[in-house]
Amino acid sequence: MLPFAAPMLLRLYLSEFAIADEIDLDLRVGFGVISGETGAGKSLLVDALMLLSGARAGADQVRHGSARAELQAEFGLGDSPGAAAWLREHELEDGDACRLRRVLRADGGSRAWINGKPASAGQLSELCSYLIEIHGQHEHQALLDRAQQLNLLDAMGGLESMRARVSTHAQSWRQARRELDRLGAAAEPGHAEFLLAQRDELDSVDLTPDRIEGLQRDMRRLDAGDQLARNVQAALDALNAESGGALTATHAALHALRDCETAFEDFPDVAQAHRALQDAVIQLDEAASSLERGADGMEADPARREELADELDRLHDLARKHRTSVMRLHETRAEIVELCAALDRAAGSIERCRRQMSEARESWRRDAATLRSERQRTAERFAAATTTWLAKLGMPGGVIEVAFDLADLESDPSDSGAERIELLVSANAGQPPRPLRRVASGGELSRISLAIEMASLGADRTPTMVFDEVDSGIGGAVAEVVGRTLRALAERCQVLCVTHLPQVAAQAHHHHFVSKRSDGRQTTSAIRTLDDPQRVEELARMLGGIDITEATREHARQMLQSAAPPTG
Repeated sequence: MLPFAAPMLLRLYLSEFAIADEIDLDLRVGFGVISGETGAGKSLLVDALMLLSGARAGADQVRHGSARAELQAEFGLGDSPGAAAWLREHELEDGDACRLRRVLRADGGSRAWINGKPASAGQLSELCSYLIEIHGQHEHQALLDRAQQLNLLDAMGGLESMRARVSTHAQSWRQARRELDRLGAAAEPGHAEFLLAQRDELDSVDLTPDRIEGLQRDMRRLDAGDQLARNVQAALDALNAESGGALTATHAALHALRDCETAFEDFPDVAQAHRALQDAVIQLDEAASSLERGADGMEADPARREELADELDRLHDLARKHRTSVMRLHETRAEIVELCAALDRAAGSIERCRRQMSEARESWRRDAATLRSERQRTAERFAAATTTWLAKLGMPGGVIEVAFDLADLESDPSDSGAERIELLVSANAGQPPRPLRRVASGGELSRISLAIEMASLGADRTPTMVFDEVDSGIGGAVAEVVGRTLRALAERCQVLCVTHLPQVAAQAHHHHFVSKRSDGRQTTSAIRTLDDPQRVEELARMLGGIDITEATREHARQMLQSAAPPTG
């Protein structure tokens, strides 16, 4: 009895995808294989799962003549608390199941949904990292990348959380350094002293607008005082001149009419003129008095003029220096005062940033040293396990080592820690190990990559694992070893494998067969799950090719019987 009540990948549906018209496949617990004729589309299911996991879509993946292709997958969440937590965090949860859907358009566009809600390809990728792990032939090339090799080592050692802490410390250090760089630009040597000098210079002058307006007004009065005094005197002379003055003439006119007042009653025009002359005398007297008072306040004051000129000249000099107007100098001062205050705050912030950098560096150094030790221990286990698998896969004498490029723990903190690694491989006894990326033979690389994958299987708790012809280039007893290993792996997670090897297929709990048919115009792919008699026939086909004999069928039966009984 397998330990799972239900598989994680429950159902996969494809419509108008590549050469598939429509495929609707229910999946089961345990180890399932997919086989079929050459060109029938055995890898279609893997390609669909890649796309549902966020891979880049292309127009050529839509069936020829169709406007769009549709892909759907349903997962159970019983053994994936990480996926369930991710769905809750992004408000995409819908019970105990997770439904993914992606539509590819013939023009190259695509859309995606998670539990019926629109989602991005990036979100598909994040979610599926908790649900499914896909191993394909393309990963042979990925394994050549040193960063991927380090990721693999960390996964095998269960070091992801430790590496995440190291990365957090490095990010904190970089953030504090960026802030320190920003603050340092404003706190260059001499900049604070320069601003303080400017502030003190502006503080030595009263820059209030009312004060400046008063100075300007007083200067205008002094500038206009001399000319005005002469004009006031001329006006007084015109009013008070003994002969011809307006005031004198008006008094004379009133005096001339004084003896005729008794006749005014009979001559109303004259009476009106007399009253007007009386009013004129009053107004002219008031005008003369105002002019006399004004003249008294217009005495020249050269000292005051010089004082005002000096003060205004200083204000204009400051305005030119700060490239502003006299009336806006008070705003300039306020800005400089704020800059000085900001520098005071910056001084405290700079000290805080330096402290944060020091603390982050020390935390990084401590955790990076621990991570290095754990990686070195994991590397020993990884190298031993992979070397063992090389022998099992028909490469006796092959050796894999993990070379460490150790950086100084005093160097700038890095997200991945203080070292890089590189996988070194010797395919034959007596040959010195060389970097994996320099292995020339494609067959060797395929087998080495499979050994690495086998050695690291189960390094994480991904509930569904998919393999796409990773057994390419092997056969015989080696293939049976791979099949038994995948079957054993299925005791702790769901396994799905595309294979052309009967030794692998015989170890499966379930067997899905892909076939193709053609009407002369189009080729269509279909898939069905085989029962026990059908499995015998398919294994016989895989063993014997076109001409299947009863001996081949018997061999197929023996292969199935040598494996643990299938679950049905």
